[in-house]
Amino acid sequence: MVHLTEPVKRPIGLAVFFIIGGAIALTAAFLLTLDKFAILEDPQAQLSCNFSVLVGCSTNLGSWQGAILGFPNPVIGLMAWTVVITIGAAILAGAQFARWFWVALNVGLTGALAFVIWLMAQSYFVLDVLCPWCMVTWSITIPMFLAVTLHNLTAGNLPASPFVRRIAAGAYSWIVVITIGCYLVAAVIAQLHMDFLNRL
Repeated sequence: MVHLTEPVKRPIGLAVFFIIGGAIALTAAFLLTLDKFAILEDPQAQLSCNFSVLVGCSTNLGSWQGAILGFPNPVIGLMAWTVVITIGAAILAGAQFARWFWVALNVGLTGALAFVIWLMAQSYFVLDVLCPWCMVTWSITIPMFLAVTLHNLTAGNLPASPFVRRIAAGAYSWIVVITIGCYLVAAVIAQLHMDFLNRL
């Protein structure tokens, strides 16, 4: 007797988010890279991302925090977001990845989120400036980490009890609300320390 197995449902919504979100973040990384080139050519260059003393990218690009691995941070984005877009396109094309792949992706996004939180802290508490292109990357990394983590919990790629999986499945549909909540927390911290509303 032949037993037919139900095909694994592809996360189409997640794939579309990978492509759109990855493209937005990749664009931000590309523009930030161009700004870095401009500063290297002319340290006094007026960058399009510099809107005020509070909002600009020159300070970040010129700091050691802007090149934590010895080369400009935007280069990391150019590589990483290209991979994310490729994964999204592969899923739409019918690819089904193994469990270890999803776990590895989750580990990578966890590292990305930790890096983003560190960069946010450096911007808020040390550099005292908000980099617009950096904030675009931050705003994509946060929901992407949440989406992949909740997807992996729901799909059983990450070890979890049935109760946790049900919670993750329910929370998955609230990604937008949860993400906005994260943005509000980040904005409140920035306001409390930088008073950016009065300095804009």
